[in-house]
Amino acid sequence: MKKKGEKVLKEKAAVEEEPSKTAVQECPVQSIDDYQCSGNLETDFPELCSLLGVREIPAITPQPRPSVTPTTDRGNMVTTTWCPRPRLQVELESEDPRSVKEVRVFGWKVDELMAQVLNKTLPALSNLQNLQLWRAGLTGQTLTSLKNTILLCSNLRTVVLEGNPLPEENYHLLISEDSMLTHVSLRNNQIGEEGARLIGSALSTSRSANKNLLSLNLAFNSIGDSGAAHIAQGLRLNRSLLCLSLANNQIGDMGASHLAEVLGPFALTHDEVVERRRQLFKRDQSPSQADSKCERSLSFPSSSSLERNFSKGTKSASKKKETHKKDEKPAANQAGVSGGKKEESKLTKKVSDSKVPRVKVGKSGGKEKRPSVLDQEEKTDAAQNKSELSETVSPLLEPGVQYKEGKVMMPGNTVLTSLSLAGNRLSEQSLLLFLSSLGAQTEGRGLLRLCLNRNHFPVDCEFFLKIQELMSFRDPLKKNASAQLDMEQGQAAETSE
Repeated sequence: MKKKGEKVLKEKAAVEEEPSKTAVQECPVQSIDDYQCSGNLETDFPELCSLLGVREIPAITPQPRPSVTPTTDRGNMVTTTWCPRPRLQVELESEDPRSVKEVRVFGWKVDELMAQVLNKTLPALSNLQNLQLWRAGLTGQTLTSLKNTILLCSNLRTVVLEGNPLPEENYHLLISEDSMLTHVSLRNNQIGEEGARLIGSALSTSRSANKNLLSLNLAFNSIGDSGAAHIAQGLRLNRSLLCLSLANNQIGDMGASHLAEVLGPFALTHDEVVERRRQLFKRDQSPSQADSKCERSLSFPSSSSLERNFSKGTKSASKKKETHKKDEKPAANQAGVSGGKKEESKLTKKVSDSKVPRVKVGKSGGKEKRPSVLDQEEKTDAAQNKSELSETVSPLLEPGVQYKEGKVMMPGNTVLTSLSLAGNRLSEQSLLLFLSSLGAQTEGRGLLRLCLNRNHFPVDCEFFLKIQELMSFRDPLKKNASAQLDMEQGQAAETSE
């Protein structure tokens, strides 16, 4: 009976302890800092909104098809579906809810609380590649927070930020030197001269440059002539940007002249010349290069030094041979003819052995193999030059720099392949400048597409027709289309025959 009573008491105690354990395990998270994101946006996003006290939590919905279409020629955003309530639209790469590759915010405000939620959830999406915010009511502070969030997203490469005018115009934060973004769109943000100045400085200065951005869309802003000059300044030493759109920005001939100038050879400014000299001095004084030169001189002696060593070794070997022969004669008289021959062979062997380590040249009779040494020197020079080119990250050290009439001339930006200036205020004067810069670019490098439609010159303008003709030979799409047309015409001709 006592044992049964003890057993019942233990069971009761165990039942009383279980609720307390579960209560400890199911203790809710009290702050957003303690919350651990799982990578599932449908779970993490509403939980974090609740922790911050967000009253109206946006729903997570899949990306509708068809969704928001690109802007028309006039820049108006066209939507086929419109949600009256805030929704966070996502696109999955697979059926796994953790495979979100695109997040879109359309038409609802991202305040400071929502910025904190995004700062916590977006970096946990390991597959996130594209982030779009259209008319999200951003401020300078929320944009700064967004920039810090983007730096934490390892695979995020495209950011579309449109319809978000900011008084600070600090859009340059998205394309800073440490940014990993490759595609950025900043349309319809009312960017003016100050914003363009900051963006131009982010593209490049004499001491820094963005090395990852491939395309930048600045269409439908208010950049103007002064802003275009700042953008052109940023293009001088930028060697990563491939596509740039400045369509519908009230740019005239003055701003276009700066853009045309940077495409062809241009003279370095005083600050750029000073920076170029500093970088040249730093490269020449590099300890790694000094060590490589020292190693090269020790490993591969010059041909003249080999000749000197060879001649010295030959003379010393001949002298020793003569002395050995003098010593051999008395030895032969004392020990007899047979003993003298044996001793002579031993001494001759010693002399022949002593010649090899002193000369250190080819195998056949100590002859020098100059071609092999020269080949090794040439290979070392090629490897050193290749390593120097790979270490050269600044365009100021490009090999195409020339000195002309007391000026240091750069070959121009030949990396930019697409430029759109449609819908601006360019006249025939700008066309002549662009035509001159395009003619200065080498074949196979430089612009492949130049859009100049809807400007202040007639469509049948001579310079415009020449630019179109030149671009038709450069544009790969037009090349393929014309080649396909020629092929079809040839096949049709063969069929008719």
